[in-house]
Amino acid sequence: MKGGSKYQPLLEYLQRSDCPEITISFTEIEKLINHTLPNSARKERRWWGNRSTGSPQASAWMKAGYVVEPNLETQTVTFRRKPTDSYKVQTATNTINWNNETIKALRLKMGLSQKEFAEELGVRQQTVSEWETSVYEPTRATSKLLSMIAEKAGFKYKTGD
Repeated sequence: MKGGSKYQPLLEYLQRSDCPEITISFTEIEKLINHTLPNSARKERRWWGNRSTGSPQASAWMKAGYVVEPNLETQTVTFRRKPTDSYKVQTATNTINWNNETIKALRLKMGLSQKEFAEELGVRQQTVSEWETSVYEPTRATSKLLSMIAEKAGFKYKTGD
């Protein structure tokens, strides 16, 4: 992130925090960055997308180790610390058994929404949602694909009991 970004003060504010979760109003963010948020920030959830490229605002919170959940009704946003980069997974026949926690952690590590993650995997967004809520588990073939994507993304996990 360039030092000249108007979101630099937000990055620094979040980096100084040791809170796992911070909720602040859009107005407080505007005071912090000394700029007005664009209208899209107040009206469109996608402005708050947790994507790692092409978004100076998302770069600020993601570089600080957070993902966001906006509430457009209350004009607030909750910053949550991203999960750790290392997860313990069970293996069966050299295939990792991906569960709801590790799937969501991989998606967040990649900075993708459920829809974007689904597109990356070639599945429906509903499928990703069902994995993350433990309604279903991915097939063995999808688990292998998840493992390849995790390796490419630098997602670290441990195998064993």
